[in-house]
Amino acid sequence: MQVYPKIGGEDPSLLDLDPDRYERTNIPAGAPPEQSPAARLHNFEMVFTGYHDAQAVVEATRCIHCPSPEPCILGCPVHNDIPSALLAIEQKDFEQAANIFRATHNLPEVCGRLCPQEVLCEGACTVAGFDRAVNIGKLENFCTNWQRTQKGFPMPEMAPRSGRRVAVVGSGPAGLAAAEELARDGHEVVVYEEWPQPGGLLVYGIPGFKLSKEIADAKCAHLEELGVKFICNTKVGRDIQVDDLQKKFDAVFLGIGAPIGHSIGLPGDDLKGVYQATEFLVRGNLPSDELPEGMKGLPEVGAYIVVIGGGDTSADCVRTARRLQIQHGFPDGEVVDYYRGAEHEMRVREEEYVHAQEEGVKYEFHASPVRFIGDEKGHVRQVEMQKMRSKPADKAQRVPIKIRIPIPGSNFIVPADIVVLAIGYGGDPLIASRTPELKTVKPGIFQVESELNGATTMPGVYAAGDDVRGADLIVTAVAAGRHAAWGIESYLGTLTTRAA
Repeated sequence: MQVYPKIGGEDPSLLDLDPDRYERTNIPAGAPPEQSPAARLHNFEMVFTGYHDAQAVVEATRCIHCPSPEPCILGCPVHNDIPSALLAIEQKDFEQAANIFRATHNLPEVCGRLCPQEVLCEGACTVAGFDRAVNIGKLENFCTNWQRTQKGFPMPEMAPRSGRRVAVVGSGPAGLAAAEELARDGHEVVVYEEWPQPGGLLVYGIPGFKLSKEIADAKCAHLEELGVKFICNTKVGRDIQVDDLQKKFDAVFLGIGAPIGHSIGLPGDDLKGVYQATEFLVRGNLPSDELPEGMKGLPEVGAYIVVIGGGDTSADCVRTARRLQIQHGFPDGEVVDYYRGAEHEMRVREEEYVHAQEEGVKYEFHASPVRFIGDEKGHVRQVEMQKMRSKPADKAQRVPIKIRIPIPGSNFIVPADIVVLAIGYGGDPLIASRTPELKTVKPGIFQVESELNGATTMPGVYAAGDDVRGADLIVTAVAAGRHAAWGIESYLGTLTTRAA
């Protein structure tokens, strides 16, 4: 059992025997420091500006160190030892706190900013029964950022070189986690990335106001120090095949995510000015020299921007759109997010929803597009919408699936200089279409023996993350990437010959 110093006294004791720990619930929760809405609309820098040392210590001290098993640990997909890390912050040992998070997590500086902690670790926090939950995510970000900027990434103990070679396809969360684990195990790791820069989703999917590109760049540079090699502008399934990788490597890991935006399939969806979310986000958030041919330059910006969707990606799009309007001549422009369900049905982090509203984004619920209307030049100018109502598909289900039903005669027209479709993502079927041995459960979603090892139907080929689970969280992709790396390590131990 973890030993903590006794609250209110100097003698150490088992904290679960200390009734005074609940005194900590009297410590008021402080608001995380952020850029003001007026200021942040003029930049793409991170909204959360970070705790100062003293603020972090006070926030960490709000943890009451529940008797084991701690609910926050159980609520974390990678089972971070959160109480021990917060105790280290409380004692001002920020480097030790970061190392505790890194013991179970390959990207704590990322998930500290992007995880939906309110439904994971913080959602399980006992302190929430007294006041706001301990701000675990912001504290995770604080100590890992402190370590990265003050000390640099810690160099792990490396296993002797094994002589084995592993190809990792995709440099998003799952790929980076797998690459790091495999490199630590002594294997030569080569990562193939289709985008011009490594980082995958962290660079080309997450806007800078949520995650600085510097963090992803620094992580990739650290992996290069561990011996990992990145080959960019190379799409497996197009430029090189899995069969080719099998000839060069002892094992292959597929971490390509779920990058294909769903098609809306409505009249006019091919008009100019109608964007898929990924193209709009990368062109709106990244300089042209970091974008592939065909995506260079800012997206169009107009006075009326319509976003369709109700998840985190739609929040990223509306917030990007609002910044582009402010910075490119449309300060009085309007950005409206239309969602077919009710407000409480949106799959968006509360923090992102609040930030979007603070930044001037408007939301309309129970509304879905019917068609996109263009002008004589083939450019979108209006969207015909229809009001919807929701009903459960099956009342017997624990969490009933909602069916959206159009309301007859409720159609209305809204102006739209630009439309962004943020209606979800699916798998990329390209690799499986070129590799018949790889079985899928749906297009681009690989069949695996178990998410605990990631073994696909093709010997020596493993997969994990969104290309197995479907579009999900960064932290679940990291956890799956770690498990797949361990599965690959076990597989490599059974080999008697080496790749050429």
